[in-house]
Amino acid sequence: MRMIRGIRLAAGVLLALTAAAASAQGGANKSGGNAATVPLRVAFVYIGPPNDGGWNQAHDDGRKAVERELAGKITTQVISKVGEGPEAESAFQTAIDMGAKLVFGTSYGYGPHMAKLAAKHKDVRFEHATGYKTSDNLRVYDVRTYEGAYMAGILAGSMTQSKVLGVVGSMQIPEVFRNINAFTLGAQSVNPDIRTRVIWVNSWHSPAKEGAAAETLISEGADVLFQNTDSPSVLRTAQLKGKRAIGWDSDMSGFAPKAHLGSAIIRWGPYYLKAVNDALKGSWGGNSATWWGIKENTVDLVSLASDVPDATKQKLIETKKALQTERLLIWQGPLKDNTGREVLKSGAQGDDKFLKEMNFYVAGVDSALPGGQK
Repeated sequence: MRMIRGIRLAAGVLLALTAAAASAQGGANKSGGNAATVPLRVAFVYIGPPNDGGWNQAHDDGRKAVERELAGKITTQVISKVGEGPEAESAFQTAIDMGAKLVFGTSYGYGPHMAKLAAKHKDVRFEHATGYKTSDNLRVYDVRTYEGAYMAGILAGSMTQSKVLGVVGSMQIPEVFRNINAFTLGAQSVNPDIRTRVIWVNSWHSPAKEGAAAETLISEGADVLFQNTDSPSVLRTAQLKGKRAIGWDSDMSGFAPKAHLGSAIIRWGPYYLKAVNDALKGSWGGNSATWWGIKENTVDLVSLASDVPDATKQKLIETKKALQTERLLIWQGPLKDNTGREVLKSGAQGDDKFLKEMNFYVAGVDSALPGGQK
């Protein structure tokens, strides 16, 4: 989930019309309408810039892929740098006023605004990334980023010399706890003695804070860094300090090639293509939730550094196959948190409810929970 992420981002609305035709259109209703003759207008609303190198860029890459695949059948509209306050509702209304009949909102905090407008505009379909509330014309979608984090942990665990890994955390929500814990479990599958340290920046996109957190983690002994934030600052800091790091959401190899070990990425294109095709074919339906992962090719670990050992590369290939076929289950008991409390009994498997409520660190994370967490 993406949570209250626009506090420090500009709330101004940037309209980037990427289609050749810019006139408002009636669009297709659920039965197909006039979609065969008039391109379907599809809007994407981002909390940050589409070229941030991380979360927003991953969504925009997906948008571009769909636009290429369905050229002539759709036009796309981007509204970026939209915070999660009242400005979000205004941005979505702008998209609708400009003719959008399918609207993607890509941040968790957009949920209330999208639900309100979905109730008001029954002829518009709404898709909320990482959300939870659905209706007849509103559905939600997410990706199992923790699978990429687990593979990133294997990579980090294979490359660390100090046996101390550092994580720059963003917002204290289940998504981020899942990723920190999966990263730690992946590293421990290589070496059980590895420890992870975490610093929270309480923001999704705050390059200065991310860089400062990375510096602190390095000063505490971490020689491989991981992040659940949007900018490439962690990688850049690692390179300046002669350490290694792993990119997040998008391929970040170009930002700090000497530090970059690999990037855990999201491919939104497959879901966006399915959703838009559903709308074009008249088969789009609300009241549904989709949570894809490595099995659906929406999560991956890419651009491995040249010095990653062949044995590690082979282990990552095998791990990916095991996750795809569900022969490998990341969340299985016995599993304890870092206070010694059992969170999964022996033989038990963590289901989606367990994952969506996660608010603890697994054993091996050498950091205290933030204030107020239990």
